[in-house]
Amino acid sequence: MLQNSIEIVSHCFMSSGNHSFRNISSIMSNQPPPFQKGSRLLASAIGVALSTLSTAPLAETVGQTDKQIKKDTSENQSSEPVALEAMSVTTQEETRGSYKVNESANRRYTAPLRETPKTVTVISEQVIKDTGSLNLVDSLRTVSGITFGAGEGGNPAGDRPIIRGFNSESDMFIDGLRDVASQTREVFNTEGIEVSKGPGSAFVGAGSTGGAINMLTKTAKQRNFADVSYTLGSDQTRRSTLDANYMVTDQVAFRLNLMKHDANVAGRNDVDVSRWGVAPTLTIGFDTPTRLTMSYYHLRTDDMPDYGLPLSQTHGTAKRRPVTGSHDRFYGFSTDYRHSNTDYGWIKIEHDLAENLVLTNSFRQVRTTLDYVVTNPDDSRGNIDNNYVYRSLKSRDSTSKGWVNQTDLRAKFNTFGIEHTMIVGAEFSYEDVHNRPYEYPDVSTINGVRGRASGAAAAGGCNASYVAQGYCTSLGDPSYKQAYPGRIVRGRAYTDTDTETAAGFMFDTLKFNDQWSLNLGVRYDDFDTKSSGVRLVSSNPQDFKFKNDTNFWSYQAGLVYNPASNGSVYFAWSTSSNPVGETSGEGSDGLAVTNADLKREKSRNWEVGTKWDFFDNRLGINAALFRTLKDNTRQLDQSGVTRNIGQTEVKGIELGVSGNITKKWEAFANYTYLDSEIKDGLNKDNHVPSTPRNSISLWSTYHLLSDLTVGGGAYYVDQRYGNAQNTTEVSSYWRYDAMAAYQVNKHLDFQLNVQNLTDKRYFDQIYPTHYAHVAPGRTALLSTNVHF
Repeated sequence: MLQNSIEIVSHCFMSSGNHSFRNISSIMSNQPPPFQKGSRLLASAIGVALSTLSTAPLAETVGQTDKQIKKDTSENQSSEPVALEAMSVTTQEETRGSYKVNESANRRYTAPLRETPKTVTVISEQVIKDTGSLNLVDSLRTVSGITFGAGEGGNPAGDRPIIRGFNSESDMFIDGLRDVASQTREVFNTEGIEVSKGPGSAFVGAGSTGGAINMLTKTAKQRNFADVSYTLGSDQTRRSTLDANYMVTDQVAFRLNLMKHDANVAGRNDVDVSRWGVAPTLTIGFDTPTRLTMSYYHLRTDDMPDYGLPLSQTHGTAKRRPVTGSHDRFYGFSTDYRHSNTDYGWIKIEHDLAENLVLTNSFRQVRTTLDYVVTNPDDSRGNIDNNYVYRSLKSRDSTSKGWVNQTDLRAKFNTFGIEHTMIVGAEFSYEDVHNRPYEYPDVSTINGVRGRASGAAAAGGCNASYVAQGYCTSLGDPSYKQAYPGRIVRGRAYTDTDTETAAGFMFDTLKFNDQWSLNLGVRYDDFDTKSSGVRLVSSNPQDFKFKNDTNFWSYQAGLVYNPASNGSVYFAWSTSSNPVGETSGEGSDGLAVTNADLKREKSRNWEVGTKWDFFDNRLGINAALFRTLKDNTRQLDQSGVTRNIGQTEVKGIELGVSGNITKKWEAFANYTYLDSEIKDGLNKDNHVPSTPRNSISLWSTYHLLSDLTVGGGAYYVDQRYGNAQNTTEVSSYWRYDAMAAYQVNKHLDFQLNVQNLTDKRYFDQIYPTHYAHVAPGRTALLSTNVHF
C-alpha cells in the first residue's frame, strides 16, 4: 500500500514537470539544483525514498539513478551555451534549526513563552533530530520530571507518560486537539513537542494534573524542498524517511512525509519493532485573509511486545525489585504480537476578520485500533523462588473512534490604556471505545499453576511438566522461541465506552505597561461518560451499564513582572479536575461499579518562577518552585471500598536551559526535583508511584568546525516505586548518549548517534505488581541525509 501510494504521488509530480534533474553529482559538488524550473526534483526525491523504503542498497539506488540521469542528459543536449550558476557554500551552523523556541503554537497561550506564567518546555525539531529520537518516548527523555508507566491488559500498553508524579496518558494532544487513544506515537511527522507542566484544565479540560503534551505536526511551507534520510543501525535497524514540500502556486503548497522503520531491540532476545507511516498535507491561501489546511495521517505498527523481567518475591520487609541476572531474557511466546493502526484527518481554517481579529476552526476525525496478545512474566504466586516463571497472557482488541471540533476567536485591542490579547472559544468532542479481550480456555486445565505461597512448596505450582508444556518456563533460561501451547479465542466479555464533552473557554493577557501584565483563563466543561457491555462473573456472562456525568469550572491566573526587557518573574495559580472515566476506556480509570458514583478529583497548583533571555535572545533560562495539591483522590478505605478520601501532594523545583551559550555551543538541559507524599488513606506518608526525587536531562552540541558538530547527552533518573504501597521499586540510573554530524555541503550530510553509550542495563517502566520493563541497550544509528 505504501509503495503504491508513493508511486502514484511520484507519477503525478513527474508528469507535471518539463525539465529533468541534470546531474545527481551536483549534490556532491554543491551546485544548487534547478528546483525553480520544474518539479522533476521532487519526483527524484520520492524515487530515492521509494528505494530506501523498499530496503534496496543505497549504492545500487544511486547507481541506477545516475544511469537514468545520464540518459536524460544525452536526450536533452543542445548547442545552446549553458549558464553556470555561482557556487554557494553553506555551513552547518547556517542551516541548523534552533534549540530555543520563543512562541508556543498553542493559541491559548496569549503571551510569548518568556511572559507565560507557567513551566512550558518545547522540544524543537532540531533537538529531536540531533538526539536521534525515533518516537515520542525517545523525545520526552530530553525533559526531566517525566517518567513512563507500564501497561498490561485492562490498562493498555502504549505511551503512558507520568508528569510530576501524575498519570498523563489521557493528556496527549496533537495540534491542540486531544488524542486519547492508546498507541505508540511516532515523530516522523512532528516538528515540535510542547510539554506544559502543572494543572491546566483551563487550557485542555479534564485531566492535566501533572501537565500535558502537545505534538505539533508538519504542515506545508512556502518553499520547495525535499529531504530524504536513510538510517542504518545496530540490531538490524533500518529506517527511511521522506519530507517533501512543493509549491503548487504562490498560495497553495503540498507536503508529504513518509516513514518505514524496522529494528530489533538492543539487549533483548527476540524483541523487534516494525512500523510505517504516511502523512500528506495541503495548505491553501498563503498570505490571504482565509487559510485552509487539510492533513491525513496513517501509522501502522507490528511489534513483538515485551514485558521485561518479573519482580522478585517479598520476604519480610524487603522491597520487590526486578530479578537479578541477565537482562536479555525474554519470557514471552513466539506467538505474542502487537498490531495497531492510527488514522486521522484534520481540517483547519483561519479567517482574518480584521487586522487583529482572527477566527479559527479545527476539526479532527480519528480511528485507532489496538490488538495484542502479550506474555506477562507472572511473579505473584511465588514461582520465582523455585526458579520458574508462569507465563500469564494479557490481551486487548480495541477500536477507538471519535472526533473533536474546536472554534476560537483571537483578538488584540486596548481598553483604558490596557493592552489585551484575548481568545474565546468552544470545544465539542466524542469518543467511542470498544474493547473485547481474548480468552484462553485451556488455562483452566492448569489451575493452581500459580497457587504456591511465597517461600513454601505447594501442589500445583510450576514444575517440570508445566515447563515441558510451555505454560511455565525457566527463570534463568527461558524458552522464548516457543509458541503458546493453548487456544486463544475471541472473548465473550466486552466493554463499550462513550464520552461526550462540551466546553467553553476564555483567556486574556492584560498588559498594563512594559513591566506588569496579568494572565487570566477560565473554562467550563460538561463531561459525560457511560460504559456498557458484558463481564464474566464466575465464568458466566453478565450485562453491565455505568454512567457518570460531571460538569466543572477550571481556572488559571498569573501575575508577571518584567524587571528588564529580557526577563520576567511570575506567580501563578491554576486548577485541574479528573472526572471518573476521563481515559474513555483507554486507561486504568475506566467506569466500574466501584467508582461510577464518585466525584471528580480536584487539584490546585501554586508556582513562582522566572524566565530570562540572553545573548540577543539566543539563550533562554528558566526556574520555578511549585506545589501541587490533589484532593478527593479515589482510594480504598479500611473496609476495602473505593471512596473520595485521599490527598496527594507534590512539591518541587524546575530548572531549564535552551539555546546557544556561544555561537558554536548549544544546550538543551533541565532538572526537576520532586518531593511527593500521599497524605491520606491507607498509604499515608508513602511516596507517589513513578515519581523520582531527582531527574536530570542534559543534551549539548558543539560545532568543532563549520561542517562538523559533536554532541552528547547525560540523563539521570532517581529510584522510584511502582505502587502506592511502596513495595515495588526500581533503581536509579545514569545513561549517556553521543552524536557526531558532518555536512558535506548543503545537499548532503551524515549523522552518527550512539544511544546508551555505556550499554547501561536499567528499567524505564515498572508495573505496580508484576514486572519492570527493560530499557534498550547500546544502539548505534548512522543516517545519510540528502537535501534537494
